[in-house]
Amino acid sequence: MGAPRFLLGLLPALGLGALALVWDARRALDRPLPVAAPQVFEVESGDSMKKVLYHAVQKGLITSNLVRLYTEVYARASGRAALLKAGEYEARPGLTPRGLIALVTSGKTVLHELTLVEGLTFDLVLHELRRHPAIRQTLDADVPAAAMAAIGQRDLHPEGRFLPETYRFARGTTDVAFLKRAYDAMQAAMREEWDARAPGLPYRDPYEALIMASIVERETGVAAERPQIAGVFVRRLQKGMLLQTDPSVIYGLGGAFDGNLRRRDLLADTPYNTYTRRGLPPTPICMPGRAAIRAALHPADGNSLYFVARGDGSHQFSATLDEHNQAVRRYQLKR
Repeated sequence: MGAPRFLLGLLPALGLGALALVWDARRALDRPLPVAAPQVFEVESGDSMKKVLYHAVQKGLITSNLVRLYTEVYARASGRAALLKAGEYEARPGLTPRGLIALVTSGKTVLHELTLVEGLTFDLVLHELRRHPAIRQTLDADVPAAAMAAIGQRDLHPEGRFLPETYRFARGTTDVAFLKRAYDAMQAAMREEWDARAPGLPYRDPYEALIMASIVERETGVAAERPQIAGVFVRRLQKGMLLQTDPSVIYGLGGAFDGNLRRRDLLADTPYNTYTRRGLPPTPICMPGRAAIRAALHPADGNSLYFVARGDGSHQFSATLDEHNQAVRRYQLKR
């Protein structure tokens, strides 16, 4: 028995209507959304595609419920609805609904930045992590030992173990994950620099080179002087002379240092007082950067054993104590 005559009459009309609907949907999916300027929106863990698209409507990325419906149907029909990846995404001018679905399933999230500056102590690194709004805080206390345990390095002193550079990361990265990344970066940098080191250096291992690099970092006001300063300290080590570096003394004073280094401070013995103890201090005194590490492992040749600040960030280098005392009178006592 055939179909009723009125249904047969409707089939052509229904076919044309469906075709028009598909054509309209395709045009809508490829038409740029009303994004006038870059706009960040977030896909939270556990969100469904429906919820993401409702958020897009609320943020003005999608202004038509019909376009939202087309986009959701497309996401489901293409299998992309199940591929959502949590994170922050940036919608840019020219983005289409089809492009929006590709974006939120790509994992190409907005990356935030934090720069660890050369010369920071580990306490200041923790402070920078705490104040960054995109880093998720998981460390319970500002205890260096707890932080090292959290990255799997329980028995290591934290000072100097993290490479200063600019790190990019997605929102929600934990403080522990950030520290682990910076620690691994320093490990890799030290391996690379140690393998390329100059011959005849007075270091037993890479850690001693790291300690020296931290001293060079804190003593240097002019970047070009790093190899010269490293050369002075290397020669003093080789001759068995005291290093007599103020930054190490200051580090050993800790919170007792009030910004003014006095003679009594230079005489107060601590493990970091290089006026009272020979050799390198027991740990780095800050985070040295690549340039300071390279200088420590490639010190400049010469015969200088002393240097004094000129007052403009640079130093006067001297080979003898008499020359050094003259430079002190000229650049320090005169001032």
